Amino acid sequence: MTALPLPASIDDTLALMDQAGYVADRSLATVLHLALKLKRPLFLEGEAGVGKTEIAKVLSASLGRDLIRLQCYEGLDLASAVYEWNYPAQMVEIRVAEASGDMDHSELSKTIFDERFLIKRPVLQALQPSLSGPPVFLIDELDRADEAFEAFLLEVLADNQVSIPELGTVKADEPPIVIITTNRTREIHDALKRRCLYHWVDYPDAERELEIVRRKVPGAAARLAAEVVAFVQKLRADEDLFKQPGVAETLDWATALSELNEMALDPDMASDTLGVLLKYQDDIERVRGSKIRQMIDDIRKDAPNPQSMPAV
Repeated sequence: MTALPLPASIDDTLALMDQAGYVADRSLATVLHLALKLKRPLFLEGEAGVGKTEIAKVLSASLGRDLIRLQCYEGLDLASAVYEWNYPAQMVEIRVAEASGDMDHSELSKTIFDERFLIKRPVLQALQPSLSGPPVFLIDELDRADEAFEAFLLEVLADNQVSIPELGTVKADEPPIVIITTNRTREIHDALKRRCLYHWVDYPDAERELEIVRRKVPGAAARLAAEVVAFVQKLRADEDLFKQPGVAETLDWATALSELNEMALDPDMASDTLGVLLKYQDDIERVRGSKIRQMIDDIRKDAPNPQSMPAV
């Protein structure tokens, strides 16, 4: 993978995202440009499914950098996130030394804690030099990890280094491009946020969401795409749902309806496929039936020129 130069301006950053198929607003492009220019981690917060993780993927592809992803979860520890020693291989080394009679303990301890026995996990991988330049390091859903791991990240984000007792300190020659995402299931400590630039990734407005659907689901009929977006926008604005649908769910629903050869929203088909859009039964029951029919009627009345639409 050949590294490309970083965008020189906000407009270049916006164009970079656009060329990769990511429909970003100017505020996101601005903070992303600053994060790249200042070599600071970017902390992205927002609801699930609004495109936070996709930003790191787009950067990796657009800049020709490796993508290293650390998926956070409860109980994540250093062995899974940073490094661990290859204990079976170390034991083999010890047995070979015993068999050969070469048991100088001081030399053996240096040998078995050599870097060739080190298993590098995402954090350590992100600090290693690469021919394609510093990688994009995605720390995904940090709010799922424990606070102890969050505290450990302070050293990584502040100094671009980790400490390995048996080897010493491993420091990056150049800091990786760090993207941290959180769905805000819990608050992240201020000490970590201070080391980052911050951006809230919100649900897109109707115009931007429609452009996303057009790009990601090009096979969807124009009317279907417009009505799916209008329906989802109305759901978010008017309905008190346990979990509002994200952009990912909008794309899934548009794709599913397109695969079923729908040209526009049909109340019965929309009701039957609500499980693609909504992920909780209470939310589905709230919308299903006469409610969904009424919502479709409303969005057609509110359409700019409903008379120009072909009959369903």
